[in-house]
Amino acid sequence: MTRSVWKGPFFERYLLKKADAVRASGRSDVIKIWTRRSTILPQFVGLTFGVHNGRKFIPVSVNENMVGHKFGEFAPTRTYYGHGADKKAKR
Repeated sequence: MTRSVWKGPFFERYLLKKADAVRASGRSDVIKIWTRRSTILPQFVGLTFGVHNGRKFIPVSVNENMVGHKFGEFAPTRTYYGHGADKKAKR
C-alpha cells in the first residue's frame, strides 16, 4: 500500500541539508546515509549517496529515473548465489 498523496513523500529532513551542503561546496562527495526508507527527491539528482545495506555502504548515483523510488531499492541486503546444483545424476 502506498503513502497517501496529501501527506507527500517521506524523507528524512537531514538528507536535504546534506545534499544542499554538498551542492554548495561544489565537490562530488559521497553522502553516507542509513535511511533506506526515504524517497528519492528531484533535489537529489546528480548526487551520489552511500546507502548502508547492513554491512557496508553501496554507492548509488541518483538520476532522474530514480525519483519517487526508495533508497533501499538500489542497495540490496542479500547476496543471491543461485540455486543449488541439479541433484539428479546424468545417465
